[in-house]
Amino acid sequence: MNKLSSCVKGLWATLKRPSAKYSLLTLLVVGFFAGIIFWGGFHTGLDATNKMEFCIGCHEMRDTVYEEYKETIHYKNRVGVPATCPDCHVAKEFGPKMYRKAEASLELWGSIIGTINTPEKFEANRMRLATHEWARMKASGSRECKNCHHFDSMEVKKQKPKAQEMHAKAVKEGKTCIDCHKGIAHLLPKEYIDPDE
Repeated sequence: MNKLSSCVKGLWATLKRPSAKYSLLTLLVVGFFAGIIFWGGFHTGLDATNKMEFCIGCHEMRDTVYEEYKETIHYKNRVGVPATCPDCHVAKEFGPKMYRKAEASLELWGSIIGTINTPEKFEANRMRLATHEWARMKASGSRECKNCHHFDSMEVKKQKPKAQEMHAKAVKEGKTCIDCHKGIAHLLPKEYIDPDE
């Protein structure tokens, strides 16, 4: 007990010892609260960039892919639960979400330098943009799709016969959602050729 008491007293003395101007304890307490404020601000900002309004804030998205999306089942469906941009394009898990946010911030560069800042330029780059997004989704195993759609939770017997056949084939061949469902929420590029046709 004496040894423990001596250790605690020594630690307390170290914490109270002044640095150049403030004690270590003061610095730790201030640092702790500053960390909480930073973390709260960080998550508030992260949440703000994960909303549909933010995603369609630039006219490239608002006037093209957003208009297309509004005509799909992901926007209007019988249960009234739309899938928004972040639901399909941003991971839920922290690490992959941070990676995607960094990647998406680089994508803003195309808007800033004028690569896709008009409908004509956007259309001219649609195939490149779509191919990049399809590859990203394929690499993640269509992770974002599976937040809502997963083979294990599908009621296969309620699907149309062709869908049952294709989903069984996809499971057997290790395919993922984006392998078959390109163009589900946005128009396919004019240059796109379906490999299954």
